[in-house]
Amino acid sequence: MEKSEYRLQILEKMKEYEKKGLFDQDLENDPPTVPLRPNEVDFERKKISSKIKSFIADKISFSYFKKCIKKGQIVIDSYEGIENLKSIDGGAIITQNHFNPFDSIPLHLACKKYKRKHGLFKVIREGNYHFPGLFGYFMKNCYSLPLSSNLKVMKECLISINNLLKKGKFILVYAEQSLWWNYRKPKPLKDGAFRFAVKARVPVLPTFITMRDTEKLDGEGFPIQAYTLHFLKPIYLKEGLSDKENIEYMKKENERLWKELYEKVYGLPLSYLTEN
Repeated sequence: MEKSEYRLQILEKMKEYEKKGLFDQDLENDPPTVPLRPNEVDFERKKISSKIKSFIADKISFSYFKKCIKKGQIVIDSYEGIENLKSIDGGAIITQNHFNPFDSIPLHLACKKYKRKHGLFKVIREGNYHFPGLFGYFMKNCYSLPLSSNLKVMKECLISINNLLKKGKFILVYAEQSLWWNYRKPKPLKDGAFRFAVKARVPVLPTFITMRDTEKLDGEGFPIQAYTLHFLKPIYLKEGLSDKENIEYMKKENERLWKELYEKVYGLPLSYLTEN
């Protein structure tokens, strides 16, 4: 099978962005963003209609992705550090590297099995909330928390994130703020995820997916990746530090844990094409 020209272009673009240090920029040709309106999103699923929609979407999505796993379209090798997931009692921010639209599936399955009562919400970009087709339906209804360019909507979102964390919910935040297809290295992190954790006084649970090539090719001519989801040690706020200092501490500790895991699993020092 010939490799997808589009995907080859994305890989070249990835090298260019890495050289320039543009780690927080997306590489894909995403559809235009439809700005959200105030009160359009029921972030906390307070309405009966929202609860029903999310429940149904959750059931359909799990059924769909389990079929993908059965067909070998999504491959999960193993889970490491489950004890770190089990150790969390209340709410938590979960961070994960972002390299595929479906890279949260292993995490969803683990939370469903070991932490069902906590639930798993996911922060998404505004443009994904109105994404077309079946995946757009999942994005919109599967406990997503869309950020917004509208200040009033953004305020609604931030208040809801804080409330959900205080209620003991898990919230997945892609702290790298970008999706780079099958990119194996950890990218620098943004403050947002850690700001959420500090404000709600909850821990951050860093997770990281490592990959290996399988013998089976995807629809674009590249090896399907087999995933291992690693749950690393939770990061708790440090007493005596200001909120600003705790945000920086948690972010740097998350980056340190990711770097340490990357180098251990792949047997390579973490380095980038950019000098910065």
